[in-house]
Amino acid sequence: METETDARWLTDDEQRVWRTHLDVSKLLMYQLERDIQPYGLTMNDYEILVNLSEAPEQRMRMSDLATATLQSKSRLSHQITRMERAGHVRRENCDSDRRGLFAVLTEAGWQTMREVAPHHVESVREHFIDRLSPEELRTLHDSLRPIAEKLRVRRGRA
Repeated sequence: METETDARWLTDDEQRVWRTHLDVSKLLMYQLERDIQPYGLTMNDYEILVNLSEAPEQRMRMSDLATATLQSKSRLSHQITRMERAGHVRRENCDSDRRGLFAVLTEAGWQTMREVAPHHVESVREHFIDRLSPEELRTLHDSLRPIAEKLRVRRGRA
């Protein structure tokens, strides 16, 4: 175990970059959330709708959806219950595994996605994409990709 004197403390430049990253991450998610609130959605709702809309037959096993959205199975179950009440998703039993359940995008959920997606994309553009040049976007992607890859491998989702 590292002691305080063994810790590899961040340099001033590293600390500045790290804290800026934290600020941007929190502030951007806060703003994106605010921008979809008028549609009665949270960012968690929207992420689930996106995952289901892109999945074959617009359905995913609940366990796979939990993994894809970085949620515990319990938390996802509560989230899906709320989304079922709103009419965006429904649960279906898995024929091949009696314990398994699917989350399925409903027609109302699909219509909600179609309505909200253009506004969400505009929000992403306004608050993130359009703040950077094409070269800065490429550099940012190239810088973040190895971090994302390492973290995916670490959680077994390479």
